Amino acid sequence: MTRPFRLRRSELSTPGTSMKMMEKAAASAADLVFLDLEDAVAPSDKPGARQPIIEAINGLDWGTKTRAVRINAVQTVWCHDDLIEVVTGAGQNIDVIIIPKVKAPRDVWFVDSLLSQLEAKLGLPIGRIGIEILIEETEALARVEEIAGCCPRLEALILGVGDLSASQGMRLGHIGVTKENTYPGDVWHYARTRMIVAARANGLDAIDGPWGDFKDGDGYKREGAWVSTLGAVGKWCIHPSQIELANEVFSPTEREVARAKQVVEAVTAAEGGAANLNGTMIDAATARVFEVTLERARRIGMV
Repeated sequence: MTRPFRLRRSELSTPGTSMKMMEKAAASAADLVFLDLEDAVAPSDKPGARQPIIEAINGLDWGTKTRAVRINAVQTVWCHDDLIEVVTGAGQNIDVIIIPKVKAPRDVWFVDSLLSQLEAKLGLPIGRIGIEILIEETEALARVEEIAGCCPRLEALILGVGDLSASQGMRLGHIGVTKENTYPGDVWHYARTRMIVAARANGLDAIDGPWGDFKDGDGYKREGAWVSTLGAVGKWCIHPSQIELANEVFSPTEREVARAKQVVEAVTAAEGGAANLNGTMIDAATARVFEVTLERARRIGMV
């Protein structure tokens, strides 16, 4: 199964109970919008949130955005009906299902199997609906390499720092925010690096999780820059004000694009061998790094 390309610089969380918020999300500049049935919806409201999500997905103009739905975890009483009702009602317009609180490959297989049954029943192409999963339990992080390679529908891994901090027993403040002067460095470095390596090794996108203090734009950009350097392609947005920040951080600059073109052209002219570019030796391995920059630029229309 060939995985489709999707821009994921900004993934906007939107409660499935608010048509007003879903309308604003559809009109936003987010690359991906996920309509939420999980944490943003109270238990008593979960069954009733499915129909507004179906109406929003089918009725709103989403432009080129990726349309996603976050269901409830497979261990809950809501997951089965979330999938059946939402996919039956709007499967032809849903691009991605997001699974929270994954702990093992079997959680992914359950959703994969049910999606295949629904697609067959509804006459949709088998495998059309992709899956993103949240790595937000210590059980998942401990076997993330296995999980990342378990299903051809998988398109992306997301580091869910809120639940992961609770699962790990970490002493933090806001979601994703370390208390001042309590840890010398990036408390998420290990988790981010391990998840990103697992994602890259299996051809998946790696997405950084939320930054809870949405008034702290500088903090959001700093965290985004760190994780972008490590190889992630995007970050969650829990507030519309974070969309522009994510799109900026995870897009190459014009200077980076120009440099990448220069390097790739120089290596191509050397027919894949080593070349001298302004006093620096470059080769095919160097070009491979810069080809990633060019591909990102192409996909957002910069090239």
